[in-house]
This record gives sequence, structure tokens and C-alpha cells, in this order.
Amino acid sequence: MSFNRIEMTRRAALLTSAAIAANVVAPWRASAQEMPRKGGVFTVHYGAEQRQLNPSLQASTGVYIIGGKIQEPLVDLDAAGRPVGVLAESWESSKDGKNITFRLRKGVTWHDGKPFTSADVAFTALEMWKKILNYGSTLQLFLTAVDTPDAHTAVFRYERPMPLHLLLRALPDLGYISAKHIYENGDIRTNPANLAPVGTGPFKFVQYERGQHIIADRNPNYWRSGQPYLDRIVWRVVTDRSAAAAQVEAGQILYSPFSGLTISDSARLAKDKRFIVSTKGNEGNARTNTIEFNFRRKELADIRVRRAIAHAINIPFFIENFLGDFAKVGTGPIPSVSTDFYPADNGPQYAYDKALAAKLLDEAGFKAGPGGTRFSLRLLPAPWGEDISLFATFIQQSLSEVGIRVEVVRNDGGGFLKQVYDDHAFDLASGWHQYRNDPAVSTTVWYRSGQPKGAPWTNQWGWTDPVIDKIIDDAATELDPGKRKALYGEFVRRANSELPIWTPIEQLFLSVINAKVRNHSNTPRWGSSTWHDLWIAE
Repeated sequence: MSFNRIEMTRRAALLTSAAIAANVVAPWRASAQEMPRKGGVFTVHYGAEQRQLNPSLQASTGVYIIGGKIQEPLVDLDAAGRPVGVLAESWESSKDGKNITFRLRKGVTWHDGKPFTSADVAFTALEMWKKILNYGSTLQLFLTAVDTPDAHTAVFRYERPMPLHLLLRALPDLGYISAKHIYENGDIRTNPANLAPVGTGPFKFVQYERGQHIIADRNPNYWRSGQPYLDRIVWRVVTDRSAAAAQVEAGQILYSPFSGLTISDSARLAKDKRFIVSTKGNEGNARTNTIEFNFRRKELADIRVRRAIAHAINIPFFIENFLGDFAKVGTGPIPSVSTDFYPADNGPQYAYDKALAAKLLDEAGFKAGPGGTRFSLRLLPAPWGEDISLFATFIQQSLSEVGIRVEVVRNDGGGFLKQVYDDHAFDLASGWHQYRNDPAVSTTVWYRSGQPKGAPWTNQWGWTDPVIDKIIDDAATELDPGKRKALYGEFVRRANSELPIWTPIEQLFLSVINAKVRNHSNTPRWGSSTWHDLWIAE
């Protein structure tokens, strides 16, 4: 694709945004007097398989969209974005923040009939969250033990203080529980249950046909009386976005989450009263587009080169012509929607300046050779959304104009994760960073060194900074809210200065859902939630 011939003009972008915005303003078309209808099959667009369905082991919307209906966390968010108990009924913290006690829900059983107990919580926290779970390993860095004085009490003990507010904001994403009796023997990472999960949730795993579909049926013994309403959920694997849009339009797919369709198809469907296109239900998953640098390449280990790459890319132009009004220029790893932590001073910013980019590359010793090329890089874009694909092509053309030749290497979801986070077979990677309510949940882990090899969406860049490590650790264990915010301001300024990752674009996900679906988008992380109250009108 060439960006010399702009495929979406400013006028088209504004029309796209306006069409979607009209739907966002009043997305509810159900009568308040309607009674929930039992039965029915809810079909979901699943655009990129990740070869993992257990959210205790991999934190990702691509895992939650399935695993979050089968397994459950200790805590989720209610409609107002406040923590609400799921497998935990209540919690309390000691004054020093080093002991946090959870009272667990009684009468809950696993899908195989065995009782859910505090032993499951302790095992999951220590063996999965702390050792394997991306994001979890950093969040639980100072977790030393989980005591189980009885079957329905779990006491988390920390070496350094764990702010209760932080933990409660983290657990909706990083607090899913797995069954000890399923995982205690053998290698957790290769356990067959990772692709055939056993949970406590409203839906029970039935079948996974790679490249085709995943099926889960109603759990008749679910602890919420009378729920779920649906008989079945089918996730249809459709990697072609145009084909997925056609299936949505035909009623074969009722829900496409996380900006899974093209911008143009989303805008077209937003004008059709049969569909709702909205950012609602995604407030807990703000995202920034990223460029990640592999420091194992000598060129990228030079900060002048990283800054040159940032200056070479005209972000306002890309947003204006390709994304429209639901995106804006990003200012750092903490997005502006984070009112509790967004700093007044974000530190260095990298405005488009091609001449400065060339100057920095010259200063770094990478002079233009024959044909104007300085060096070549491999860019791996994540396959999650159209904007990532478009951005990869835009990066490729932009860098060619300052003498950096870029080869774009496209993979499926599993291939991308393996090559970037396990094999480190990339120079540049581009995808989404998702901000989950508190910087310590899913943001600082991209910068904290010492992450387990292969853990998705963690610092696998070959970059270590003791200064930023200390800031991250101090902020994650600071009980005073004002001091925590100040520390995160330092973190943002340091991150923007050293630039191991660049976060130049900020936006929210779009959902496309059939208008006959009820009780959808009613929490800030609805696509990841249990869907226990979801139903379909006739």
C-alpha cells in the first residue's frame, strides 16, 4: 500500500467518526420493561487466535474474550468502574499494607464438580500470577506467601506494601483463578487445560477447533441463581475483517469486539439501525499504539536512532487521514483518560521533523549509503486491528524517507507473540498497549527489567534501566496516593526520555454489536467480563 495516494481523506475520516459518534451518544434501544429471555446462541467474532485460553496465564483481551466467560476473577468492575466481588465476597488490608485478606464465596464449584477453595487461590497466585502471568509477575513481585487458614479465606502476604486500591484495580484482569487439582502435577505451561479450560464461570468449555471456532455451553450449576441466560457462545475464527463484517451484516455474528472490523465497515454499520457501534464498555481498556525497539540491534540501542525514528513519523497526519476523531496524539505510557495518574508534565515529545531525524542519524554515525539507505530493519506488526496494519505501512514509508529500509513481517497472533516475546526475532514491533486503570497493572511491566522470557506484553526489549526499575517498584508499593502519582510522573518523564517504547497514538476500542442483544457493554471491561446477564431478544 502506498500512502502517496491517501486512501482516507480528512473528510472521510470525519464522516467515519461522525457516523460512529452518533451511535455512541444513544446506543441503547432496548425497552426498560423487557424481561430477560432464556436461551439462544451468541456468536462472537474472534479475529486472532493466541493459542492460549487461560487468563490466569496470559493477560490479553484476546484471551479474556473467551476465558473470561469460563474462568472468573476474584474481583471485577461494576457499571461505575468500582471493584465488585466475584469469587471474593470481601477484602481488607492491614495498616502497613503487607497483609491483604480475601473472604471467598461459598458454594462455588468447578465445572468438573469439585469445590472451589482458598487452596485454588493460593496455588494460582504463587504458581501462575507470580511466576508466569504477563503483568502478574511484576504486580506480585513482592508477594511472599498466601496463607489459607480455612477453605474460604486467603491471606496475601507481601514483603513490601501492596496498596489495596492498586490490587483491587488489577484483579479484574490479573486475578483469574485456576483449579489447583487441574494444574498441580506436570508443566503448567503445557497443560491441556490451557486450551480446554475448566472454570467456575457461567459457561463451560465444549470444543476448540483451530482456525474454525470455540464453543462453550451454559453452566447449569452456576452460583448466580437463574443465570446465565444464554444456552451457548460460539466464537467464530474469522481473520479477514471484510468477511467478518459480512457475517455481522448477515446476522451470523452478533458481536465483533476490540476494533475487529475495518474503520470503513464500522462506519457503514453504524448507520444501520440493526447494529450498535460504540466505544461504550471499553473504558477500562484504553489503548495506545506502540513502537517497540529491540536493543539487541546496535542501531536501536543508540538513543539518537530511537529519537530519529520518532521524529521521522508524522503522527498528526496519520491520525487525521486514517483514524479520525476517535484517536489523538499520545503523550506517553499513561493515557490522558487516567485522571488519577496522568501527569501535568509528560517530559520530551517527538514532533514530526524529518530534517532533525536525518541529523540525529548522521550524528549516530549511520550515514546514508548508496541509494540513500543507512540500514535496514524488520518490523513485526501485531495482527489485532486495522489501525496497526495501516500504521506499519505508514512507518515503513516514513522511515524510507530518512534512509531506513523497513521490511514488514506479518504473522498470525501466536506467531507474532512467539517471535517478539519468546524468540526476540524482531527489530521493531508495533501493536497496542492497553492501560488497565492503574499504571502498575499493565503499563510499567513493559519497562521493568527482569521479566520472564516469553511473557507477552512485557519488557523483552533487551533494555534495562535501574533508575526506572526503582521508580516502578517504589510507586507500586507506595500507600500514599499523592506520592504514588508523583512517582508515576517521574516514570513517564523517564520513559519518554529513554524511549524504549514509543506510544504516539491514544484511542479507545470500538465494538460492533447486533441491536437485539441486551445487557451488553454495561461494565468498563465488558468484552472481557463473564456475560452472565447477557441475553438476546427475539
